[in-house]
Amino acid sequence: MEIRVTTQTVQEIKCDALIVGAARKTGPSEKGVALSTTATVIDTLLEGLLHERSQDGEFQGNLGELITIHPTGRLAAKRVIVVGLGRQEKVDTQAIRRASAIATRHLQNTGAKQVVLALRWESTQIDDARVAQAQVEGALLGAYQFSIYQSTGNNGKSISQVLLLADDEHKNAYEQAMRKGQILAEATNFARNLINEPPSVLSPTELAHRATTMAKQYGLESEVFDEAKIKKLGMGGLLGVAQGSAQPPRFIVLRYRGAPQSSDKGLALVGKGITFDTGGISLKPADRMDEMKGDMGGAAAVLGAMQAIGALKPRINVTALVPTCENMPSGTAYRPGDILRILNGKTIEIVNTDAEGRLILADALSYATQEGFSPIIDLATLTGGIVVALGHTMTGLFCNDELLTDDILTAGRAAGEKFWPMPLDDEYGEQIKSDIADIKQTGGRLASSVTAAKILEQFVGTAKWAHLDIAGTSYVDSKKPYQEKGGTGVGVRTLTELAFSLAR
Repeated sequence: MEIRVTTQTVQEIKCDALIVGAARKTGPSEKGVALSTTATVIDTLLEGLLHERSQDGEFQGNLGELITIHPTGRLAAKRVIVVGLGRQEKVDTQAIRRASAIATRHLQNTGAKQVVLALRWESTQIDDARVAQAQVEGALLGAYQFSIYQSTGNNGKSISQVLLLADDEHKNAYEQAMRKGQILAEATNFARNLINEPPSVLSPTELAHRATTMAKQYGLESEVFDEAKIKKLGMGGLLGVAQGSAQPPRFIVLRYRGAPQSSDKGLALVGKGITFDTGGISLKPADRMDEMKGDMGGAAAVLGAMQAIGALKPRINVTALVPTCENMPSGTAYRPGDILRILNGKTIEIVNTDAEGRLILADALSYATQEGFSPIIDLATLTGGIVVALGHTMTGLFCNDELLTDDILTAGRAAGEKFWPMPLDDEYGEQIKSDIADIKQTGGRLASSVTAAKILEQFVGTAKWAHLDIAGTSYVDSKKPYQEKGGTGVGVRTLTELAFSLAR
């Protein structure tokens, strides 16, 4: 897809569709909609047609609401798509991003090829460059399709060109914003592709191959530990989970050196990479087990973030650590009652083999700690408990440092991703005490997402650390107006924004 900035006038732009925005007025005496900058110009050219359509109640400006206007020769564009931005006082970059995605998905389904984004919104509360970036991100995220295994493909319904409307004064700033938005969206879609791949294709070995291929393309250093190296290091959690599968485990290390002169090891990103999760001996129900190909959503997010970081080049050192394997039932699988020894020497009593993610993360966190990284951020589709607590709207955030918590929340707001701080109080540690090992693998049903985080906390030493439980936000089971069914790539943009924040 070609993406570029244009400074043509609204009347002159030839395209299949021109996307503009309108927000819902909410004042007690106000009716109709508030138009975006370009929508106001178009309304004048069309002799008040946009306002007329809103005054009669046909269009109210609710977020994602669409109306199509045919200019009948008064503009070079074949049609104008007015997309709702929600309540006027609440228009922000996430509303712009969401509206752009909805409009683009709608147009792609109608067979449009050339689309112009003109959702600029004048407000002292929103940075103009951020609005430009959000438009591009939304368009690319909304146009995403995973159809490589369909014999009919997308039936030719794909947008070939996206133009971002700017004026001469802001062209350079818009081009920079466009580039960042494109990089972030493409990195997110890279992560989505990994999640959506069938497990027969994306084995641990293939995940490592795709990671190293991406690393080479974006100038990252890469190293993959094979089973022999993993055994030599003493990664008992990763080996234990992997032993039930015919697929060998891998441990992926990617390094970005954005501050090569610094003695600071920098930021470590750790991603859970279970390429398929049957639950092992503690077998999952058959219903929706197919979605467990997405149990490597944390790994996908970390690898996507490294792609974006490699392209955008913040001045910080960042290292990605991805333990990856399958969790399968077999005669060689690990069992409830086993005891596994993690890289840092601590032992874990196995209670339920379907709680495997914390075991492979324990090894990766131990490795990150031994290497001296701080802060350490791990992402994992870790617990059903976080879905019960927060649903599919917010990611659970567990953190041992208040400033790091604030940094992640701020990065998430910039990226349009929501996080909710969760507790790590010492009392929860009582639930993971073991009679025969250092800790138990699970703390039971009560506060299960918290006790899982307390287990991970055992392996981070004194490093600043945050655990992001993305079990509820990494995968959607049905299409939405702004989102394809499958992987969301959640975390990619937040981690990239966080890297820039920490670099500053």
